[in-house]
Amino acid sequence: MANQEISGIVMKYPQERRFALAAMQDMQRALSYIPREGLELLAEHLQCPMAELYSMATFYKALSLRPRGKHIIKLCNGTACHIRGSVNLRKCVSEILGIEAGETTPDGLFTLEIVNCLGACASSPVILIDDIFYGDVTAEQVPEILSAYCEKETI
Repeated sequence: MANQEISGIVMKYPQERRFALAAMQDMQRALSYIPREGLELLAEHLQCPMAELYSMATFYKALSLRPRGKHIIKLCNGTACHIRGSVNLRKCVSEILGIEAGETTPDGLFTLEIVNCLGACASSPVILIDDIFYGDVTAEQVPEILSAYCEKETI
């Protein structure tokens, strides 16, 4: 996305600090992350220190300062999921995709995130990919689940 497009996102908001989070969320949606240029333009527009925006961007888990994949895999590691094998799921996903938690595949298709709880303990272990919930997941199911997302990209 060009600076002109980032500028379009920033400029649609009034020059009030209370709109900082909304502007960053819009950048996140449009780009899958918040680029440094976006923070700089927003800081200039709102006339606030970039450090203030940076602290907001790093505080909220939904925001990222690094490019994220098209599909976000959230693997639960809460107590119930951990006890029921989420560690095995994590290893399986990492082996298949060649990435560790917090990383994005080189093709930009997947980002793997480990979360504390997805609130579905009765269905543990669970994985959330984008907005699709998978419960009672076994390591044997992981390749099929991931391949469905890869197939969507080739259609």
